[in-house]
Amino acid sequence: QVQLVESGGGLVQPGGSLRLSCAVSGGTFSNYAMGWFRQAPGKEYREFVTTIGTGGYTYSADSVKGRFTISRDNAKNTVYLQMNSLKPEDTAVYYCAADVTGWAPVLPNDYNYWGQGTQVTVSS
Repeated sequence: QVQLVESGGGLVQPGGSLRLSCAVSGGTFSNYAMGWFRQAPGKEYREFVTTIGTGGYTYSADSVKGRFTISRDNAKNTVYLQMNSLKPEDTAVYYCAADVTGWAPVLPNDYNYWGQGTQVTVSS
């Protein structure tokens, strides 16, 4: 069974940085595209943040381009989300997800496995 575990969330001031990690076990990580999504307070949907394919292709939402960077380490079965220049509107629960097709989709329904989420709060 594939399991995803996020870590690295917390409270940070506006303009600060955080790095989220997502460790994957129980599957063939190198075959998966990996994505990050977030769910803001009061919102019922998970918003696409960024994704990385099996070959390293990345794509990010306009709202985070130039500030957030996704990367992966296949030797460690881990995907990372480096978040810089954080804004209060980045406050959300952040989820990582795995897509077994490797196509790096942007819709949450196209992902097969999800982590439990980690809270990121940007506030002074």
